Amino acid sequence: MEQMTVKDIIKATGGVLLCGEADLPLAHICIDSKKVKGGELFVPLVGERVDAHRFIPQAFDAGAAAVLTSRHHAMEDTHPWIQVEDTKKALQAIGSYYRDRLSLPLVGITGSVGKTTTREMVGAALSAGFRVYKTPGNYNSQVGLPITLTEITSRDEIGVLELGMSMPGEMAVISRIARVDMAVITNVDVAHIEQLGSQENIFREKMSIQEGLREGGTLFLNGDDPMLQKAKAKAGCQAVYYGTGENCQYRAEDIRLEDGRAVFTAVCGPRRVPVRLNVRGRHFVHNALAALAVADANGVPMEAAAGKLEGFTGFQGRQQVYERDGITIIDDAYNASPVSLTAALEVLLSFRKANRRIAVVADMKELGPEAASFHENIGIWLAAHPVEALFTLGELAKRLGQKAMEGSSGHWSHFPQGQREGLYQELAGFLRPGDCVLLKGSNSMKLGEVAARLVSGGK
Repeated sequence: MEQMTVKDIIKATGGVLLCGEADLPLAHICIDSKKVKGGELFVPLVGERVDAHRFIPQAFDAGAAAVLTSRHHAMEDTHPWIQVEDTKKALQAIGSYYRDRLSLPLVGITGSVGKTTTREMVGAALSAGFRVYKTPGNYNSQVGLPITLTEITSRDEIGVLELGMSMPGEMAVISRIARVDMAVITNVDVAHIEQLGSQENIFREKMSIQEGLREGGTLFLNGDDPMLQKAKAKAGCQAVYYGTGENCQYRAEDIRLEDGRAVFTAVCGPRRVPVRLNVRGRHFVHNALAALAVADANGVPMEAAAGKLEGFTGFQGRQQVYERDGITIIDDAYNASPVSLTAALEVLLSFRKANRRIAVVADMKELGPEAASFHENIGIWLAAHPVEALFTLGELAKRLGQKAMEGSSGHWSHFPQGQREGLYQELAGFLRPGDCVLLKGSNSMKLGEVAARLVSGGK
């Protein structure tokens, strides 16, 4: 935080200073007492299981400068204690207050699948012309976003914020805090359908990013998405579509995969720009188009933006490709949905030079009452696009395997959810030089641990 004092926190939250110095400067906001380094405002959140007010002494011992509290009404201390009604809402109020101080343009990224990758690609494309601030890690929620905003400095020239949601009404809350100038919606998939009930509800939730879209702002929409291609921007804002169809102002043509990496021509009006990506999968084309569209709208030449995109190589757990003892390992175990799993399997199938292509698939979570059908449909698709071997982890993935292996002579091994060790041991013994193996599943299935052991040689 720049130029923020206890007095500013009181003004932002409407809180009451119980004790301590009002003019004390604050460096950062922290919600985890174990991560306090010195000079922070500690915000103790009240969860279903843990009330972080109990960690206030540890936060001060670690160097916190001040604290919010909703549990204390009188206090004598040299540290500032600021009484508020609700610490979570106070945190959001601080984020909104800090947002009012910012003059740089902000881009908001949301969507069911690919928002983190799109955030990174948009940031890369914009870096051809700006000093870019991006959401760190997964600080994209009602709690994370306010902290993200307060880390933007006067040195930053443009910000790229990931806006995540999992519950009804959450997007409207964080979009009103962020108040972005431009918004990108990557797609409307069935991720979080368990909480939101239907794809139509997911669509409405994603579109509520416009609740905070500033007057005159731009809404970038995936024009190939069946629901988004018919969506409109709110009054006073404009919609820009990207994709492969004629309805898209930013369009990808001549798409092909070279060793799994996407190569295409980006077209906007008379302009034609060759794009070569260093990440594997046809689905990255849409992420790249969104990045090019945002960069172009901010005055960055598309050629320069495309050059920056070529340097993007992804990040851990999201289609990272490793070589170990002659085996190609695709670690895509960070998360999974029907769309992203199909895309990952397409990448595996594109490795034509592999002696054997092996898929390791774990359950996809949060898919609601139709979860079994989603897995079975992927299995039916895989039966028509067979791999040489399939390993599954979890009961839902078992349904996928049963459909994939109907009438197939390929190898299939299944393991219950708690048997990652057994999966690793059999897989490690099965693999041999020349193989290409993909690992994909929801993060809670912890398939990334198996991938990490394969990459490290079992360490």
